[in-house]
Amino acid sequence: MTRRDLVILFLIGLAVPLAIAQFQSLPGYMDADYYFGGGVQLAQGKGFTEPYLWNYLDDPQGLPHPSHAYWMPLASIVAAAGMFITGQKTFAAARLGFLLLAALVPPLTAALAFRLTSNRALSFLSGLLACFPIYYAPFLPVTDNYAIYMLLGISFFFLFSSLPTSKQPSIVCLGFGITSALMTLARSDGLLWLGLSLLVALWHARRLASPSHFLFFVLRFMFFILLGFFLLMSPWYARNLSAFGSLMAPGGIRALWLTNYNDTFAYPASQLTLQSWLASGWDAILTARLAALRINLLNAFAAQGGIFLFPFILVGLWQLRNDSRIRFAALAWMLLLIAMTLVFPFAGPRGAFFHAGAALQPVWWAAAPVGLEAGVGSARKRGWFTPQAFVVFRAALVGIAILMTAVIFAIRVLPGWEREDGHYTAVERLLVQQGAPPDTIIIVRNPPGYNVVTGRPAIALPTSGIPAILTLTERFHARYLLLEPAGTSDALRDLYDHPDSNAAFRYLGETDGNRLYEIIR
Repeated sequence: MTRRDLVILFLIGLAVPLAIAQFQSLPGYMDADYYFGGGVQLAQGKGFTEPYLWNYLDDPQGLPHPSHAYWMPLASIVAAAGMFITGQKTFAAARLGFLLLAALVPPLTAALAFRLTSNRALSFLSGLLACFPIYYAPFLPVTDNYAIYMLLGISFFFLFSSLPTSKQPSIVCLGFGITSALMTLARSDGLLWLGLSLLVALWHARRLASPSHFLFFVLRFMFFILLGFFLLMSPWYARNLSAFGSLMAPGGIRALWLTNYNDTFAYPASQLTLQSWLASGWDAILTARLAALRINLLNAFAAQGGIFLFPFILVGLWQLRNDSRIRFAALAWMLLLIAMTLVFPFAGPRGAFFHAGAALQPVWWAAAPVGLEAGVGSARKRGWFTPQAFVVFRAALVGIAILMTAVIFAIRVLPGWEREDGHYTAVERLLVQQGAPPDTIIIVRNPPGYNVVTGRPAIALPTSGIPAILTLTERFHARYLLLEPAGTSDALRDLYDHPDSNAAFRYLGETDGNRLYEIIR
C-alpha cells in the first residue's frame, strides 16, 4: 500500500459519513442518545453522572445517578472530547471525533488487508468496501461505538501480525492488554478480547519456546497483557467501587436472568433472579435461544456479511484458513455468537451482536476480495472469462457496495433519522404550556433521548404496568408520563386507548399520537 492509496481511502472514508451526517441532527436512537448525554455531562464538569435512567437493573436510588452502569463510557469520553475542543455542548461538536474515527477505518482496513494478502490491488478494494459499509453506514457518524470498535479490532490484528517478528514480544503483549481494555471501556463484551489476547499469548509461547521454557513465556506474556489491561481499567474499576461497591456495575448480573426483552425495563429489578428465570420453564428458555440464533445468523448474513459479500467472505476466509489471524477471527466470531445467543439472547438480536461484530468487520472486508479473486480465477481456468474479468468484477463489487449503502441510507436515514427523538420537542412544548417546572421528572420510553432533546430529567417507562409507574412516582418524585404509540406495553394499552380511564392520571393532551399525562399523587 502506498501513502497515496491510504490518503484516498481516508478522504472517501471521511466524505461518506460526513455526507450522511448532514441528515442527522440528533443521535436518533437510545444508545447514541445515551453516549451523547454522557458526553454532555462530562463536558459540563458533572463527571460520570446522569439526569436520567434508562433501566432499573442496578436499583437506582434517585437522580442524578452514577452513569454507565450498564453501557460503558468510552463513546461518551470521545463525545466529550469533541465538545471540549470546540467549546460547544452540541451534537455536531460531540460527533467530530466519531467522524474522524470513521474516516480512519478504510485506510487501516486496507493496511490490515495488505498484511494478510500482500496484494495492493485487493487491499485497496478492501478499503473501498470499508468506505461503503452498507448496514453500518448510518451509524458511523453518530455518537456510538461502531467506528471505535472497528479500529480497535484492527489494532488487535495489527498486534497479532507484529508478534511473530517482534524483538520485544512483551511490549506487543502490553499492547494487547491496552487494546482489550479500550474495547472493554467501549463495550462490556470487550472482555472477550482480553480472553482472546491471553489465548494469543498461549499460541505464541507454544510456537516460540521449547517445552522446558513454555510456562515461563506464557506467564511472562500473560503478565504484560494483564498489566496493560489493568493499567487502563483500574481507574474505571475504582470509580465503580466508589459508586456501586463492586468492580462491575451490579445491573449487568441481572441481565442474565431476563425472560424476555421487556424485562430489561422491569421495576423493581430485584424480581429478576435465577429462580424467576428457571420458573419461566425450559421450553421458554430454549425457544428464546433458538430464536436468538436464527436472528443472529440472519444478522451475520445481511448486516455483517453485506448480503452480496457474504459468499465472497466465506470463500476468502477459506483461502486464508492457514493464517492464524484468520483462525482467531473465526474463533472470536464463534464466541461472540455463542455469547449473544446463549447468554444474552434478547440483547444480541436487538443490536448487541451487530454492535459487537463491528470489531471483526475489517477482517471480513479484507477477506471478501480474496474470495472474489478466487472465484474469478476458478472461472478463468474453465475458460469462462477474459483476463479483464478481474478488473470488471472488482469494479462491480465496489459498485454494488455503493448502491446498497445508498439504499440503506435512503431507507434508514432519509425518511427522518430523528423520528425516534424528534417528537420530544413538541411534547416538551406541551409540558411548558401546562406550567411544568423544568426540573420535574417525566417517565418516557427513551429517557436519554428526551433529556438530550429537552434538558428535562427523565426515567424509563416500566413494562410492568400502572402499579410500577405509581411506585416510581413516589420513589423518584416523577410527575409526568408520556405514552408513545410504538412503545406502549400491553399493560398500559388501556390507559393509552382510554386516556381518562384512570383517576391516578390526568390527561394533558396529545402530539403526533404521543399522549401526555400528569400523575396525581
